[in-house]
Amino acid sequence: MLNSLTGAIESGLLYALMALGVYITFRILDFPDLTVDGSFATGGAVAAILITNGTPVALAVVAAFFAGGIAGAITGLLHTKGKINGLLSGILMMIALYSINLRIMGRPNISILDTEPLFSSIDNIWVKLIVIAICVFLVKFLLDGFLRTDLGLSLRATGDNARMIRSFGANTDTTKILGISLSNGLVALSGALIAQQTGFADISMGIGMIVIGLASVIIGEAIFGARTVFWATLAAVLGSIIYRIVVALALRVEWLDASDLKLITAIIVIVALMVPTINRSIKQKSLAKRRSAELAAQAAAPRMGGPR
Repeated sequence: MLNSLTGAIESGLLYALMALGVYITFRILDFPDLTVDGSFATGGAVAAILITNGTPVALAVVAAFFAGGIAGAITGLLHTKGKINGLLSGILMMIALYSINLRIMGRPNISILDTEPLFSSIDNIWVKLIVIAICVFLVKFLLDGFLRTDLGLSLRATGDNARMIRSFGANTDTTKILGISLSNGLVALSGALIAQQTGFADISMGIGMIVIGLASVIIGEAIFGARTVFWATLAAVLGSIIYRIVVALALRVEWLDASDLKLITAIIVIVALMVPTINRSIKQKSLAKRRSAELAAQAAAPRMGGPR
């Protein structure tokens, strides 16, 4: 049980980078980017092929980040310059990346079990988790800092009201391309780390990543809220960890198999989406009852205080 829990926390931290990328497009830009499913595999493919050819692991991870950023930039260009619908732009790039990833790897999968992952020199699992957490939160704080700069504020404003920000002279096409590129760079970075954790990169490793990323963001926001950028990014990171822990616990149920992972993910997302709606409905009903009681008390007051 303890090994399962620590493994879930480690996976949650590595997938948290992908959740941060999804947060940028999903919450900040309000852009339905399906490139994620392709760029996640791109990160794993680039890292795997570089590592097997003798490239230092850290450099391979950085290259994976830039490869994902290029993929995201192309999606942004298709949408902004090519005037293609945002959802369709992501789908087209995701399809294209399938063939591109095959070209990068030369075959459907690459094993890197005989290489040393980025954090392999750390023997103690708890120290390893602390080091990974420090790296993930460093990325989170860098993202927080960027979103507070003038360019970051323009990026946030573009998602809130693109027409208004254009009226102030900002180039919304540039901010969209930048945001989508940064998002997919983080997704590819996560893919590169996950490939090292699992020991292989596979052409299908990115299938369903957008759903997992959305689940992490939604779960985090439902539990921790998203009052500020700091809390929103923190919620995405913690939501990723909680999601992985829930999946690990669910898979320990005897009548569930590993093949049920996608079903479990769908159920978790459904529940996470319904909880805020249910809470809102309960609050509205409670408020309506309170107002009805107040109106009844006000209506009864003159009769109670009148002549007998």
